[in-house]
Amino acid sequence: MQSSQDLRQKITSIDHKGYGAYKSLAGAYKYDFFTLFVDHVQSDPFAPPSRVRARVPRDIAGFPGKYYATRPARVALQDFLTRRFGALARTCSERKGTGSSGVIAIDRCGQEVLERTSMVVNDEYVEARFVIGLPARGRTVMAREAVEIFMEHVPEIVKKTLIFRNLDREKLREHVELAEDQEALRKKLSEMGLVAFVADGSVLPRESGVSDLPLKGKNVIPFQSPPEYSVSISLPHRGEVTGMGIPRGVTLIVGGGYHGKSTLLRAIERGVYNHLPGDGRELVITVADAVKIRAEDGRSVAGVDISGFINNLPFGRDTRNFSTANASGSTSQAANIVEALETGTSLLLLDEDTSATNFMIRDGRMQQLVAKEMEPITPFIDTVRDLLDNFNISTILVVGGSGDYFEVADRVIMMQNYLPRDVTARAREIAAATRGGRRRETACPLTTVRERIPLPEAFRLQGDKVKARGLNDIQLGRDNIDLQNVEQLVDNSQTAALAAIIKYAALRYIDGKTTLMQVIQAVLHDIEKGGLEVVSPFKGQHPGDMALPRKYEIAAAFNRYRGLKVAQK
Repeated sequence: MQSSQDLRQKITSIDHKGYGAYKSLAGAYKYDFFTLFVDHVQSDPFAPPSRVRARVPRDIAGFPGKYYATRPARVALQDFLTRRFGALARTCSERKGTGSSGVIAIDRCGQEVLERTSMVVNDEYVEARFVIGLPARGRTVMAREAVEIFMEHVPEIVKKTLIFRNLDREKLREHVELAEDQEALRKKLSEMGLVAFVADGSVLPRESGVSDLPLKGKNVIPFQSPPEYSVSISLPHRGEVTGMGIPRGVTLIVGGGYHGKSTLLRAIERGVYNHLPGDGRELVITVADAVKIRAEDGRSVAGVDISGFINNLPFGRDTRNFSTANASGSTSQAANIVEALETGTSLLLLDEDTSATNFMIRDGRMQQLVAKEMEPITPFIDTVRDLLDNFNISTILVVGGSGDYFEVADRVIMMQNYLPRDVTARAREIAAATRGGRRRETACPLTTVRERIPLPEAFRLQGDKVKARGLNDIQLGRDNIDLQNVEQLVDNSQTAALAAIIKYAALRYIDGKTTLMQVIQAVLHDIEKGGLEVVSPFKGQHPGDMALPRKYEIAAAFNRYRGLKVAQK
């Protein structure tokens, strides 16, 4: 193996040469306390930056085994180190020439603590995976600036990030122990018959519509559970915590505008992920398989049995095997629910504001005017109990204008000035006293979900690009997969992983016989065994910019692929 001094000499020898001379830097170099791997050298200063790894042996890194003995602890430790590395990299990263020259960067983390490929901690080593923009003036090598990066900045960042004794141990301990508490709390939900928990003192409002940081200031109202739903849970590190436990069943969240209904639901939908200390939602925990449902006008649908919600379409169109390139709001919402059932969810989350009105409710007056035989839609109000009774699927629903839902709810929580109150008894009194003559409608009871088999002819991807473009878009050959309405997709790096997973699955498991969920489970099994990098398109190079998505978002990406073709099992 070459030494760091060999790397210095290589860089010095190519000073003022053409940018292509940087290609000679590829390889491994031994420093005093770590090894640097230059996996990929960019072809141009305007190309994506070069991919680099820094690996510190375990005996030098010195991390106690307890910090990575469990999956939650390991993910939290890797998250902590990624954030630390990124913060230090930003202090010495500066533009030194054209394009990305001088940039030192690692995957950027949000408020969620996700499993990422940016950092690896195991029994043998600690490894950071990052990028460097090799400096150039025009397309000419700037050796002095490159030497400064490789010989000064990188060793300093590695020393302050990947060696345990150089870290703030109290902050690291808090980061890891919180993750273990969050996982313990999530496991206890099912034992207690709950689907979600919101700790007292949580700060749910966010800084703005474009910022996921917690709102600060004197007007922030900490969450406080109503007595009727207050539960105490003992956690491994924090001990006993109290908060609002939402039981299985049908739960309505009501209240006036701007009183916090959607804010509460938004926190619950993000509660499928762990959050970092100081987020305000650290102990807002939801069952891991909760799925947010909304209307998506214009999305494509492939071979979904939506007959439990929509039937008797004009001209006899079959809804038991329904496909369209341009779904309506109600049709898309029906498909979204059935697809969530196909993935195995136990909790649906809906907000009246983002739902199709005619899918959610048909009141008594409209029933009198438009006969049921003329209305193909069975509204959600008439199926929500079937979902619970036939599939054990609970629902949390934000309602602002449909009081008819009082009759099907197990509980009603009213938000008032961002504080919840139990108004179940009053809602039932109102429902009993003001029955409006509405009749329950069920044309085709929802009792089963048909599995679907993706067909290989829809995935001829050997030479095609499969690439993520930010959070909401995947380029798949000549098609784009629009994910902007997949609301539990929270990180660009998850989308990067989704793009890689689709191609990996298409090349290995989509054979015309295996169901969509079997395909996804096979991919996740491979990831469990070999790490997320097994799906990476960068063979022989580090994939430092991916984060693990849930199977529900993987299914959502497949389902929104306009070229998807399926056969029902």
